[in-house]
Amino acid sequence: MSILFIQGSPVEPSRSAALLGFVANEIGRRGIDNSRLKLTDLPAQALLHARFADPHIRIASERVRGATAIVIATPVYKAAYSGLLKAFLDLLPQDALDGKVVLPLATAGSPNHALVLDYALRPVLQSMSPSLVLPGVHATDATLARTDSGGYVLSDDIIDRLTRACDRLVYEYRALHERRPPADTPADPVPFDQVRCSI
Repeated sequence: MSILFIQGSPVEPSRSAALLGFVANEIGRRGIDNSRLKLTDLPAQALLHARFADPHIRIASERVRGATAIVIATPVYKAAYSGLLKAFLDLLPQDALDGKVVLPLATAGSPNHALVLDYALRPVLQSMSPSLVLPGVHATDATLARTDSGGYVLSDDIIDRLTRACDRLVYEYRALHERRPPADTPADPVPFDQVRCSI
């Protein structure tokens, strides 16, 4: 049981990585196992040429499959999430997010791009059978000031929104953990009227 953080920016440091780092620190502070997957660490040729059998891609795919919850952070380019993230998602099995809770994060130069989370990224995530895609957090460049050392300082508003997103993520993560049967134990059928729909 763990939370996997997927860093979808092609550059580092980046504003989207700063959002991801804040959430990862919050999750760690609450005692939940977590790890980070930087997509820039994966072989570029394997991503560009859709080499499903590449060992690095297979390991990354297994890390996604083995996580209980996923946090994805991406910059917005040309009114869409990053091509790096798109290439990785295309290499995952269709059921890679089966039963998982997913929290999307995005950064962009303008508030006009806030809908990218709902109209570009969310449909792709929903198609991969997650238990729930949480409301995402979108931040503009103006809310993440760059420091002289190359890092970023988050505005109070973004900190508040990310903290509330963390609260919801932890709640759903723990609820999912309680519902999940022990290993090698068949799950009881769920009555139709209790089936949870996240659409």
